[in-house]
Amino acid sequence: MSALKWSLAVVCLAALELVPCLSTAAQCTSTQDEAVECFVGNAVKTGLTSTRYGMTLSQFKAYGVSVSKILQTDATYLVVVGTSSAIADAMPPTNSNGSANATAQQTAIAQIVSALVANDLAALPSETTQQDLQYFSTDVVDAMNTSGGYLQLMTPGIGLRVIDSYVVTGTSGGKVNWPSVDASLSTALNHMITTGLIKVPSGVSLSQVNSFVDSVAEAIWSYKEATGRVHL
Repeated sequence: MSALKWSLAVVCLAALELVPCLSTAAQCTSTQDEAVECFVGNAVKTGLTSTRYGMTLSQFKAYGVSVSKILQTDATYLVVVGTSSAIADAMPPTNSNGSANATAQQTAIAQIVSALVANDLAALPSETTQQDLQYFSTDVVDAMNTSGGYLQLMTPGIGLRVIDSYVVTGTSGGKVNWPSVDASLSTALNHMITTGLIKVPSGVSLSQVNSFVDSVAEAIWSYKEATGRVHL
């Protein structure tokens, strides 16, 4: 099953109308978690999907529950999907010469999701681990990797490219002057917040946002080194 089809399946899980989605598993829907596990088990059994990331069926069922929790936690869901779309647009699974390099993209996903969690910009829902959040982001990015050019038309990766422009400016002789880059990013971020171009959510501090942006800049640099890109 493609990542896109799996994403559609997990959206079905997140909907409140679980009974139509899980009609074949009505005998085990006494709780939402059981309903999700039944859906996942039947989906694997009937070939709708297959286990992922080296998981056993039991682990995959638990991951399905985690996905349902993520999709029901609006802030986390929106932040991760927004970040994932930016990664798919600006950090594709290819090298600069066009050859495949899925590892570079997957590493970037792991680094950026870790930064979201570390800076409290994406809270972990109940029964969900940071690894689950990374898997979910990977599923979303995989679905968006083959958008037929429409994702690029919407340019969700523009924020990553702006951050990269500061990394490029702060790079000389193949080395990044990180103190300079971090300072420039902080100044730019403060300006965009002051002018209203960026609005920081209630309960999120400027230092958290700055720390996240610095981590993203480092993830971008690692991605470019792995893919041989000069810029995103």
